[in-house]
Amino acid sequence: MLPVILVLVCAAVAVGISVVVNRRTTVEPERGPQWHVPTLVDRNDFARAEAPFAVLAFTSSTCMACQDVWEKASVLESGAVGVQRIDSIERKDLHDRYGIDAVPMILLVDQVGAVKHNFIGPTTAADLWSAVAEMREPGSVPAGCDTEICG
Repeated sequence: MLPVILVLVCAAVAVGISVVVNRRTTVEPERGPQWHVPTLVDRNDFARAEAPFAVLAFTSSTCMACQDVWEKASVLESGAVGVQRIDSIERKDLHDRYGIDAVPMILLVDQVGAVKHNFIGPTTAADLWSAVAEMREPGSVPAGCDTEICG
C-alpha cells in the first residue's frame, strides 16, 4: 500500500511542477498598437456628400507615407465616388472629431456615412481598388481573394 501512495504523491508533485513551469513559459503574444477607426462619419463634413460613396484620406503634411497613399486614393474619384484628402494640420477639427490618431488612414464610406473598410498605413493600389469595388458592388471580389492569391 505504501508504494502506491508514494507513486500517487510523486505523480501529483510532477503534475504540480508541470503546471507551474507551463505558466511561467507561456508567452502572451505582443499586441501591436491599437488605433481608433471611426465606424460612422457625417457625410456633410466632407466634400461631395451627395456621392453614393466616399474615400476619405486622413493624412498629415509631415507624413512621408501619406503622399504615396494619397496618390493611390486620388485616382478612385468618379461620378459615384468622392475622394477627399483631410490633412491633420489644415483640418485638425475633423481629425479630432473622428478620433484619428494614425495617418495615413483611408476610410471607405457609404452614402449614410458607415465606414465599410479602412486602411491604416501604407497600402497598395490593388487593395484600395478591390475594396472600393466590393463597397460599390458587394460580391464583386471573390471570397477569400487577397493580393497574394488574386493580385
